[in-house]
Amino acid sequence: MRLFLFLLILNVCCAAQATAPPAGSPPSQSIPVAQENAAKARALIDQAIQALGGQAWLNIQDTTQQGRTYSFHRNEATSAGVLFWRFVKFPDKERVEVTKQRDVAYVYNGDHGFEITFKGTATIEDKLLNDYLRRREHSLEWVLRRWINEPGVALFYDGPAVAADKPADQVSVLNTKNDSVTLYLDTTTHLPIKKVFTWRDPTDNLRNTEEEIYDAYRPTQGFMTPYSITRFYNGEMSNQRFLNSVTYNSGLNESMFDAKTTYDPNTLPPRKK
Repeated sequence: MRLFLFLLILNVCCAAQATAPPAGSPPSQSIPVAQENAAKARALIDQAIQALGGQAWLNIQDTTQQGRTYSFHRNEATSAGVLFWRFVKFPDKERVEVTKQRDVAYVYNGDHGFEITFKGTATIEDKLLNDYLRRREHSLEWVLRRWINEPGVALFYDGPAVAADKPADQVSVLNTKNDSVTLYLDTTTHLPIKKVFTWRDPTDNLRNTEEEIYDAYRPTQGFMTPYSITRFYNGEMSNQRFLNSVTYNSGLNESMFDAKTTYDPNTLPPRKK
């Protein structure tokens, strides 16, 4: 009986040695495959940056845009469009002026937002500010300038795809907060066609999807610039912008983004006697 057990153990050990990889052999192929996938994703992103304008695009200090914007509800335009002037000083300052008279302005400085009208300056309500900050933190500029350089970021090549009726390469960027953005890059020009991200609403715990489609690219001061940007919210068109003019690195003054609250819109003015 003891001899039988000894022979059984010996056979098991021999079988294990026979199936084990030889010393010094490479580990499982899953690691090289993952590295190859990440390298392809990085190469595609580098091509996209180069197509947009390369290192000079990454170093853009400010941009000025003028055009017309349209809001949509259930894929139907809610107005004939509004003229706007948009000023951005990277990384986190923005001013948008609307109407022909440019008498309404929205100013964002860091994590603060303000609405300026003939009544004065008021802070933007929390929901609208959070919507803006979420879009900014998932913007194409933030993803290509900041996300991909963060420690621990993961890049994935998701394969060929179709975006805005164009053949594209699909790449996902996942940061250490488990937050991701998916980019669709034109297979011919390498320019970004579409960007998608999802987020969970803390009030109802539902997931929402936001998309942007970039179209009508034109060379502007050496940078390929989309003159048409369409935004979708949970599959429905929510906003569309058509640019008439774009200027880069004009040296915007910091004072354009200074704002201080002068009144509270939630407080009713005292009655006149």
